[in-house]
Amino acid sequence: WRRYRDRNRIERMFNKLKQMRRIATRYDKTALSFMSFLNIAAARLWIESFVNAT
Repeated sequence: WRRYRDRNRIERMFNKLKQMRRIATRYDKTALSFMSFLNIAAARLWIESFVNAT
Protein backbone atom coordinates (compact mmCIF):
# COMPACT_ATOMS: atom_id res chain seq x y z
CA TRP A 1 0.00 0.00 0.00
CA ARG A 2 2.93 2.31 0.61
CA ARG A 3 4.25 1.92 -2.93
CA TYR A 4 0.82 2.68 -4.31
CA ARG A 5 0.58 5.82 -2.17
CA ASP A 6 3.99 7.05 -3.29
CA ARG A 7 3.25 6.24 -6.94
CA ASN A 8 -0.05 8.09 -6.73
CA ARG A 9 1.66 11.14 -5.25
CA ILE A 10 4.24 11.20 -8.06
CA GLU A 11 1.56 10.79 -10.75
CA ARG A 12 -0.42 13.69 -9.29
CA MET A 13 2.71 15.86 -9.34
CA PHE A 14 3.33 15.07 -13.02
CA ASN A 15 -0.30 15.86 -13.83
CA LYS A 16 0.03 19.24 -12.14
CA LEU A 17 3.21 19.95 -14.09
CA LYS A 18 1.54 18.98 -17.36
CA GLN A 19 -1.16 21.56 -16.71
CA MET A 20 1.49 24.20 -17.39
CA ARG A 21 1.41 24.75 -21.13
CA ARG A 22 5.08 25.57 -21.49
CA ILE A 23 6.06 22.17 -20.07
CA ALA A 24 3.40 20.17 -21.90
CA THR A 25 4.27 21.57 -25.33
CA ARG A 26 7.99 21.97 -24.61
CA TYR A 27 8.48 25.48 -25.99
CA ASP A 28 12.12 25.61 -24.87
CA LYS A 29 14.66 24.68 -27.51
CA THR A 30 17.51 23.51 -25.30
CA ALA A 31 17.48 20.76 -22.69
CA LEU A 32 19.05 23.08 -20.12
CA SER A 33 16.34 25.68 -20.60
CA PHE A 34 13.59 23.05 -20.33
CA MET A 35 15.05 21.51 -17.16
CA SER A 36 15.49 24.95 -15.62
CA PHE A 37 11.85 25.81 -16.17
CA LEU A 38 10.82 22.38 -14.90
CA ASN A 39 12.71 23.07 -11.67
CA ILE A 40 11.07 26.47 -11.31
CA ALA A 41 7.61 25.00 -11.89
CA ALA A 42 8.21 22.22 -9.35
CA ALA A 43 9.43 24.74 -6.78
CA ARG A 44 6.34 26.86 -7.41
CA LEU A 45 4.05 23.88 -6.78
CA TRP A 46 6.02 23.00 -3.65
CA ILE A 47 5.79 26.54 -2.26
CA GLU A 48 2.05 26.72 -2.99
CA SER A 49 1.54 23.64 -0.83
CA PHE A 50 2.95 25.58 2.15
CA VAL A 51 1.07 28.81 1.47
CA ASN A 52 -2.34 27.16 1.20
CA ALA A 53 -1.85 24.94 4.24
CA THR A 54 -3.99 25.84 7.23
